[in-house]
Amino acid sequence: MKAKEVPQIAGAHLFEPTPHADARGFFCRTFDADVVRSVGLDPAAFVQDSVSRSVRGVLRGLHLRSGAGEAKLVRCSYGRIFDVVVDLRPDSPTYLGRAFFELSGETQATLYVPAGCAHGFQSLTDVSDVSYRIDRPHDPAEDVTIAFDDPDLAIDWPLPVTSVSERDRRAPSLAEVLKQREEGSPK
Repeated sequence: MKAKEVPQIAGAHLFEPTPHADARGFFCRTFDADVVRSVGLDPAAFVQDSVSRSVRGVLRGLHLRSGAGEAKLVRCSYGRIFDVVVDLRPDSPTYLGRAFFELSGETQATLYVPAGCAHGFQSLTDVSDVSYRIDRPHDPAEDVTIAFDDPDLAIDWPLPVTSVSERDRRAPSLAEVLKQREEGSPK
């Protein structure tokens, strides 16, 4: 497994495993504490694992957390997704930077999303399973959502959006979220 820096998002990393394939299928390591440690992250900091299943065209995001934020490791364990990270850390050298990835069950690559960055994805296949490993217990009171179709972000989602949650449908624009942050609102 090797770690690659993501130049568009300071502190983000892409962990690429080395699958061993044969007639039975493949085997690969999807988490390696030593590799995680080698880029300055504490592997023991991740305290909660979750998984989502989405069908083709489903879009989830853009999500982040207020307060101390939430760092996460994201991996598409089955299917393929178009994954997006937006840096919303005002003190970051890549503030408002965006990075796009295709994560898939074939590669099993894992993306590290630093706290303070918004994250979202769209399922590109009939079924996509996405695993998340986060660095603190989820608190719904800290959830922040930004409109996936915000014109300032101008994210070119690869497929027509077939379904989003009600929360994502009602999400405010990036400008509104940044204004709330400046005014000291928790969201």
